[in-house]
Amino acid sequence: MKQIQTPKDLNHVKTRMALGLTKRQLIFFAAAGCVGFPLYLALHKVLPVDLSAIVMMVAVFPFFFLAMYEKDGKPPEKILYDIYCQRFRSKGIRRYRSENIYERMEEQEKIRKEILYLEAKKNKGRTGKTGKEKARK
Repeated sequence: MKQIQTPKDLNHVKTRMALGLTKRQLIFFAAAGCVGFPLYLALHKVLPVDLSAIVMMVAVFPFFFLAMYEKDGKPPEKILYDIYCQRFRSKGIRRYRSENIYERMEEQEKIRKEILYLEAKKNKGRTGKTGKEKARK
């Protein structure tokens, strides 16, 4: 009896429509043909054949890129949409700021000591004797 291996993770399995291509790839290849073939026919009368073929390949390349490229299971249009949302629709970078309560306590203690020092200096000036009074006694 013949055994068939089945993948454990079915998320990465894609249904193939024709010629081993997905529906998305067929659509983009058809669009590339609709753009490239008439462009070549129009240009090969005006330009040399090799140059018109190069222009056609340059014009068709974005369609092939959109059909075949995937990163982390995402096609390019989803990646571009994510970049658009991150750049223009979100508020920007959220910076992580932690609050160190011990630094705040140290600052408050420093301020308290400074206030006590200033009050003591102020009270000493009021009740303390000046240099002339000390010299008289």
